[in-house]
Parts: sequence; C-alpha cells; structure tokens
Amino acid sequence: MRATSSVSGWHPSRVSPRPRYSAFQRTVRLRNSALLLCDGSALLAASIAVMSQWPVAGYVIGVLILLSANGMHRLRLCLRVSDEVPRLVAFAALPSLCLLPWARPASRVAFLSLVSVAALIAMRASLYAVLRTAHRRGRMTEPALIVGTGQTGVEVGQALLDHPDLGLRPAGLIGSVPSARGPVLPVLGGVSEIATVVAEQDIRRIIVCPADGGDGNLAAVLRARPARADVCVVPPASELAAVVPAGIRDDLWGLPVIPLRPSGADRSRQAMKRAFDLVLGTVLLVACAPLLLLLTVVVRVWCGRPVFYRQVRVTRGGQRMTIMKFRTVAGEADGQWTVGPDDCTRIGRWLRATHLDELPQLLNVVRGQMSLVGPRPERPYYASQFAEGIPRYSERHRMNTGLTGWAQVNGLCGDTSIQERARFDNYYIDHWSLWMDLTILARTLTEPVIALIRAREP
Repeated sequence: MRATSSVSGWHPSRVSPRPRYSAFQRTVRLRNSALLLCDGSALLAASIAVMSQWPVAGYVIGVLILLSANGMHRLRLCLRVSDEVPRLVAFAALPSLCLLPWARPASRVAFLSLVSVAALIAMRASLYAVLRTAHRRGRMTEPALIVGTGQTGVEVGQALLDHPDLGLRPAGLIGSVPSARGPVLPVLGGVSEIATVVAEQDIRRIIVCPADGGDGNLAAVLRARPARADVCVVPPASELAAVVPAGIRDDLWGLPVIPLRPSGADRSRQAMKRAFDLVLGTVLLVACAPLLLLLTVVVRVWCGRPVFYRQVRVTRGGQRMTIMKFRTVAGEADGQWTVGPDDCTRIGRWLRATHLDELPQLLNVVRGQMSLVGPRPERPYYASQFAEGIPRYSERHRMNTGLTGWAQVNGLCGDTSIQERARFDNYYIDHWSLWMDLTILARTLTEPVIALIRAREP
C-alpha cells in the first residue's frame, strides 16, 4: 500500500483541488498550442502589413519550422520573453535570406524581418502576461510531482505554492519520509510508485531533485512513465546547468531546471516515424519488387521449397508478429541461437552477407508491425531469457522493432554481445530522430555493396 504522510507545514487548503479531467484536457491542449498560434498570428500580421506576395508564405512557414525545431514552441516555466529575444531575431532573419531571390526589393525583405521580430516579441509578451494572470487565479495550471524529499525538494514545493504564476499545481512529493523538518507537501509514495501516482493524480510535470536523482531505479521508472508527463531535473550543482544551452534550460524561481527530452517518441513523433516508414517502406517495396522476384526464383531453383522462412518474433510492448525471410539454410534452424556459415547454402551465405534475406520484411514495415529502423526483433524464448539477465533489455520494446538498427550498423549482429546490443538499442530509442533513421538506413544500404566488394577479394 502506498504510504501517504501527514506532515507539518501542509494543509489541504494550500493545494488547489484537481480540476475535472475533460476540462483539464482542454486546458493542456490550449497551453501546448498557445505559442504556435501566437507566433503564427504574429508572422501572418507582419507579412500582410509589409509584403503581401506569395513567397512570403514560405517565409512564414520557414520561421515556424525553425522555432518548432529549436524548442521555441515549448511553454517554459519561466515566462520571460527577454530570454528569447536573441533566438527570435535569429530565426526570423535566417528565412528572409531565402526570400531574397523571389521578393523585391531587398530593403522590404529586411523590413519584413524587423516587423516580424517585433510582432513575435509583442505577441509573446502579451501571451505571457495573460498566462501569468490566469495562473494566479488558479486557471490553466498543470499538476506537478516532486521527486525528492530533501532540502531541494522542499524548496521546490514551497516555491510552487508561493508562486502560482509559474503555472504548476504541486500534488505532492515522492521519496522517503524525512526524519527532520517535514516538507510542505504530502509524501505520496516511494520511487517505485511514480507510475501509479502519475496515473492517479494525472500528473503532467515531474520535477526530479538531486536527493533522489541518482537512483538507478528512478531512471528506470522515469523511462517507463506515461508519455503525457514531462520531466525536468534540478541539477545537483548550479554550475552543471551553465553547460546546457540557454534555449534548453529553464528556471524555477531562481533554481536552474533542465527539461529532459521525451524518451523514445511521443505521439506526434510516433506519427512522424510511422508516416516515414509507410512512405519510404512502400517506395522501397515497389523499387525492390523486381529484385524480390529474381531472388525468389534463384532460391527456388537453387534450394527448392520452401522459398521463405517464417518465424515468430517479439516487437513493441511484447507483442508477437511473424516475420518472413528468404530461406538460407538447408535444414531446420529454429532451435539454434545463430546459424553458422556451414549450415547455410551457398546462395544463403551470400544472402546473409548482403542482408538481402531480410528484404521480405518490408511487408511487415508497410503493415505497421515493424519499422524500417529500430531494435532487431528476437524470438519469444530468447527475449524472455535476455530480459531476466540483461540490464535494460526489456526496454528495447518501447519502440517498434526494425528492419535494421543502430546496433546492427555498428557491427553488433549474429553471435555478438547481447548486453552491448541492448545498450545501443536503448541509446537509439532515447535519442531517436528522423536524421538518425536516415543515417542508419544510408549505412545499411552501403553494406551489400561493401559485402560484394569483399566477396571478390581473394
């Protein structure tokens, strides 16, 4: 049972009651889209006032893309527009250079940049003033959970109570009950109960304080948190925050705070990755259709039936799927961990060396069972065995498995270290981006060419 401590300094009246879920959901959506709507309105007004030409639409879109890509549409805890002015100037000026070949005169383009910067600053300052006023009245706030019952955790809780204009409504703390001075908020449970507390309290912000921030168990729990909960860390030394770029770090009433990047992919990025897989996977499947047909005939003539080899593998969330590969062995190899060169046919060795035996799995990608890039899927028996003995192995299933992966392009395939594979796979999930997917795919596509060159060498 989760322990709830009634400690000195806290009274229920000091914490606002939790709003109804439906109303809160609307509030969260409004807050998350506020900056995008604000910037879009400012840029649209500036373009209409200064230069009503069709190329300006590209300028507006370019500025919005730059702002979003650099985290400028993330609503900060500290609503201070002066911290954002240098980046607003840079991101409003850069797209104007691309506008010069299509819009004239150049002085009008420069004036458009100046007006856009002024409009962005004015709109953001107005939005922040409105939000601060709403927060003081208890509106448009988000429930926050503080991890750590030490001095820093107590200070954070007190700051949130004393300064409602920060927009966070503290629900309580996570950690052990302190023996000395009691915190100003209730202790809702231990580190292992974060996921339960987040679900029950509908937490949208987790603030990790240094007292418990180094706990390995805490790291595992935070990786498994609901996607809707943002996590930020108060560094154990303020000097550590100085090395973090200004566009990333935040502050909470004088305390430096570092927002953590969402682990893996949130819903919007999942949709982006799925769209990427569907489009590129379909293109590759169509482009490789003649090669697939040729390889089917070659394997049929050389090895006989069956041409394809089917096997059950584990994918995202522990779900099972059936993958299909070109048959490369003369007999059965289902019970073996790896297949050696001596077990393969001559054409099978070549298919494995070039990874062309994996091409039929493009069908799994198009169906949505797999991704083009991700941790390689494993058989259920071995997946359960590795999960028991390999640290963080089961965390590989936070994302769809892939046709190729970060571990594979770094040489970790076949009979190689499972622990190292898990480390590379989790690194990929924690740092996922479309650019990383493109890099892995480019490296994967060059492997068959390198294999063919090596095969010609004596």
